[in-house]
Amino acid sequence: MTSLTLVRRIGARPEIVFAALSTPEGIVHWWGPDEGPVLIAEIDARVGGRFRLRFRKMDGTEHEASGECLEVVDSKRLVMTWQWTFGGEPDERDKVSRVAMDLRPIDNGTELTFTHEQLQTEISRDSHKWGWNGALDKLERYLRVESEVATAR
Repeated sequence: MTSLTLVRRIGARPEIVFAALSTPEGIVHWWGPDEGPVLIAEIDARVGGRFRLRFRKMDGTEHEASGECLEVVDSKRLVMTWQWTFGGEPDERDKVSRVAMDLRPIDNGTELTFTHEQLQTEISRDSHKWGWNGALDKLERYLRVESEVATAR
């Protein structure tokens, strides 16, 4: 098994980033690897709570994942199981992996450390790295716009 870790510095406070990671209203703006839409964003962000996310990529393919929240520490940490229920990486079919998102306040916002563990192959890891980088790019753009709107008020 293999894993990947991505670190991003986001110009928003940890509580704002956490809301984008842990609420349907936030997730709908950034999930998915490209500019395709999020079709379903359901999450009960509490230990034992479930989530289900479905997105359509720009090529028209749809992908859905679901899982359970294992750790929820407001504005600091969200850990959940991850399983593709439709589409997704073929090497991960019928497998459960783990996603952890750790937030740390920094001078100009938040450092997000995103880790996806227990992936089956290096090919799967590389595919997920591409996908998560695209999603995190969207998260940064969304929070930048939200921050600009809040500052203008």
